[in-house]
Amino acid sequence: MSATIIFALLFGLMLTGMPISIALGLSVLAFLFFFTDVPIESVGLKLFSGLDDFAIMAIPFFILAGAFLTRGGVAKRMIAFTTSMVGHLPGGLGLAGVAASGLFAAICGSSVATVVAIGSIMMPAIVQHGFPRRFGAGVITTSGALGIVVPPSIILVLYGVSTNSSIGALFVAGLVPGLLLAVFLSFVTWFIAWRNSYVRLPRASWIDRLKAFRDSAWGLLLVVLVIGGIYGGIFTPTEAAAVSAVYAFVIAVFVYGELPLRDVPKVLLEAANLSAMLLYIITNAVLFSFLMTHEQIPQAMAAWITERHFGIGTFLLVVNFVLLLAGNVMEPSSILLIMAPILYPLAVSMGVNPIHLGILMAVNMEVGMCHPPVGLNLYVASGIAKMGMTELTVAVWPWLLAMLVFLALVTYVPELSLWLPMKLGVLH
Repeated sequence: MSATIIFALLFGLMLTGMPISIALGLSVLAFLFFFTDVPIESVGLKLFSGLDDFAIMAIPFFILAGAFLTRGGVAKRMIAFTTSMVGHLPGGLGLAGVAASGLFAAICGSSVATVVAIGSIMMPAIVQHGFPRRFGAGVITTSGALGIVVPPSIILVLYGVSTNSSIGALFVAGLVPGLLLAVFLSFVTWFIAWRNSYVRLPRASWIDRLKAFRDSAWGLLLVVLVIGGIYGGIFTPTEAAAVSAVYAFVIAVFVYGELPLRDVPKVLLEAANLSAMLLYIITNAVLFSFLMTHEQIPQAMAAWITERHFGIGTFLLVVNFVLLLAGNVMEPSSILLIMAPILYPLAVSMGVNPIHLGILMAVNMEVGMCHPPVGLNLYVASGIAKMGMTELTVAVWPWLLAMLVFLALVTYVPELSLWLPMKLGVLH
């Protein structure tokens, strides 16, 4: 009964057009005031203790690093490097877009930032070289989603904070699935270009490749610095985020010189706005998690599942269905912060590894970013490609189908997520 009232309040407020973060907070507060005897002091205490987490500091730092990199010329140098390596293959520019998105995602952690940074440069180039606009739109929309699972991912940080899971282990676990998804998207890109005999660029000489690599080396070094520093035990994920923000500032302003010092306050303000929005959602999600625990809703759902003798396979199928359905009406951070406190105890009771669940949820968020009606990547790519949502949805479907196949693999082959963390000893 409690769950019915809570979710009725939540969706009722959302139907009014209210932002999800405000609807979440108001529905929780309304239930606490009118249907429970929880003292208001405990609500304030829970908010403070829930946000008093060192790992949360990684979020604004990674957002700031992404803002500097997007404005600092890193994206176009990565595109030039990847194009020199694979541009001569069928669909070479598209393959370069996938590779550049993967590299950029590995240093900014944001899907939308990846679409903006890579897509705004790659899309005009793809059209200029004679590729169909739909082809370019499909590539930049879906490959941008790599930012959600390729470490350092803001979504994985949010999952770690929400479930008290190791963010370092989640980052390691995201490497193999991230690389595998890049392979899936690259294969679709290559196959479409090969089947339709799209134009192929001239093969770059090794001298040109070396020059492109040298130009992009400062950006590529950040990938090594962040990921290598975390896995090498040099610093924590939060410290890595701070290092990446400082490093991104230095290369954007002083090395590449494409971000004037007078524009730095504007970049700081953009990053602060996005960080404030995410932290406000987290604040309300902390209240939601507190309410779920107080009303023992996860325990009731676990008992219901146990009574019906659901196996792990059926449970994971239901999880995917719920998350994909939620992706139709909510953006990723909201979905994760609402669903993680519910799904985590259920998964643990069913014997599902929490790290596997985190990667599974991240991949679901990836798919949700690329399908209507609330796929943020679709909206961003629509503006970049100058295409309507209907046309863009049609353009994306071959890559989206590959992502769904990949989701099934990640769901039912947990070794894809767990092998590397176990091999490196960050997960036992």
